[in-house]
Parts: sequence; C-alpha cells; structure tokens
Amino acid sequence: MKKILVTGGLGFIGSHTVVELQNEGFEVIIIDNLSNTTIEVLDKITAITNLKPAFYNFDLKDKKSVQDFFKNNKVDGIIHFAASKAVGESVQIPLDYYENNIISLTNILQEMKARAINNLIFSSSCTVYGQADELPITENAPIKPAESPYGNTKKINEEIIADASKAHGIKAISLRYFNPIGAHSSAKIGELPIGVPQNLIPFITQTATGIRQELSVFGSDYPTPDGTAIRDYIHVVDLAKAHIAALNRLLNNQQKNNYEVFNVGTGKGSSVLEVINAFEKVSNTKLNYKIVGRREGDITAAFANTTLANRELGWKAELTLEEALLSAWNWQKRLKN
Repeated sequence: MKKILVTGGLGFIGSHTVVELQNEGFEVIIIDNLSNTTIEVLDKITAITNLKPAFYNFDLKDKKSVQDFFKNNKVDGIIHFAASKAVGESVQIPLDYYENNIISLTNILQEMKARAINNLIFSSSCTVYGQADELPITENAPIKPAESPYGNTKKINEEIIADASKAHGIKAISLRYFNPIGAHSSAKIGELPIGVPQNLIPFITQTATGIRQELSVFGSDYPTPDGTAIRDYIHVVDLAKAHIAALNRLLNNQQKNNYEVFNVGTGKGSSVLEVINAFEKVSNTKLNYKIVGRREGDITAAFANTTLANRELGWKAELTLEEALLSAWNWQKRLKN
C-alpha cells in the first residue's frame, strides 16, 4: 500500500482528495495547522471512508517540525495543498501570503531532495495565466504578471518546483485548477470558510440560508454577454479524482518530463449571473443579491482547455454545474441543522 502525505488535507480540496485516495486504497497521512479548517473534518473523512488517516498538526513554515516529520515517516508521494488562498485577502496582507505559501513549499522540497523522495503534486491555479489572450486557456498560454499576491505565489512556486525538478530530479506535476465548488455527496464534507467567504459559492449558500444578508456581485461592466465575470466551475470531487490520476502517472513512471503541468477544469465558462440563476433553480430559493463595483485582482474571464489532462491523465470532469451547486446547497443545509 503506497503511503501519501497530503498537506492541508483537512481543507476543502484536501479533504475530498483524502477521501478519493482512501477509496483507491492509498494510505494517507495528513499535515494541517487548522488555520482555515477544523479538526472535525478528520472525523467526517473517517465517517465517509471507515478509515482514519494519520494526522499531524503543525505549521509547515517550521523547518524543524518538517524535518522531524520526514525523519519519522516514509512516504511514496506528496500532494501539497497547504497554502493561504484568498485573492482579495492576499492584496491586503501580501507578506503573509509570500511567507506562508513559499516557505512551506521550500521546506518540503528540501526534505524531498535530502531523502530522495519523488512524486510531488502541487496545487496550482489558473490565476497564473492572468487575463489570458485566448480562451479556452491551454497549458501553453503565456504566464502573465499576477493580478494578486496569491496568484504570484502560485507562479513563483511553480518556478521553484521546475528548478528543483531540473536540479535534483524530483518528479512533479502542477495541477492548475480553475474554480472548485460543491461538496461530497454524503454532505459530510464541503467548503467551510472561516469568517466571511471569499469565494462565490459559499457566499451564495450562506445568503440563501440567511447567514449573509446579501450577496455582492462584483462588477456588471465586464466585456461579457451579461456584464459579469466568467469562470470555469469544477466539482471538487472531479478535481479530487484528477489528483489520483496525476499520482498514478507519477507512481507508474508515465511522465514525459520530470515536471509537467495540467489544467483541471470543465472547459466551460459560466458567468456570475448564470451561476446565481442555476443555484436558484436547483435550490428553489430566491437569492438577495446586489451589483457592486469590481474587486481588485479579479479578471474578466477564464475557462480551461482540458485536452491535455483528458489525453495524458485519462481524466475528465463528469459532474455538471447544477450537480455541484446542489451538493453545495445540501452541505450548507446540513451545516445549519
């Protein structure tokens, strides 16, 4: 049984990926400092899979803790999610984002180099493309100057991994996610933002249940059919399965290069108003929303060309926007009870 370390494994995408890893027969170890999640998620993962992953609570910025962990644990691969991840917040506290997101990664890579550990999957983002010149976005699209410190940390981390891969032979894959949404079908795990949500879907579901008074739609003057920004919304379970596909590619030595990059999305863009309308339909709930000014760091439109991931990873997004929104709604209703 292969042993996989999942950093940030109690977070939104991390927890869903841990479930899929366990379903596929991997042994999982989680490191999470609980800065953006709660320990209860560990019990929820266990309830879904009937398996309790090993869990360590420490901060990956702490070099000694990272060294001690690898001294005592042998792993076959690492999926690195642990990072601060809100675009808006990163504009306000950029130094925290640079410190957290970059030092965590370099500490892990130093240990991978020292202990000859291979097989790293990095949680990257379509933010590295900025406002792409052409849509849908392929992996060959130019990497633009980042629109936010968060996006810049993803770009810098990809460069760090590429350099480490070249110099030290570390095998790695960066998955550039588009917009993960939804929740597990059990409604036991889902997106659980601490404080005010920075992402659209939890803000929608919290508004629908009355936790938030009103949903702000940032900008209606974008050059899009309805004036609102367009994104590629992928169900988090489909995204989790992409990590399994990428991991199997690494473990089975199927890579064409030591370092590879894949877009992970649905290939379809939906505007904010289209998402609101789809949610109202599946939830049978009217949303109270208001158009406000654009938000700093936001781009007009981004959606993926997923041909490379479909072909090379044998992976394809299968769940619809409506299915993702309904799962997010079921999760929110369960939270409220």
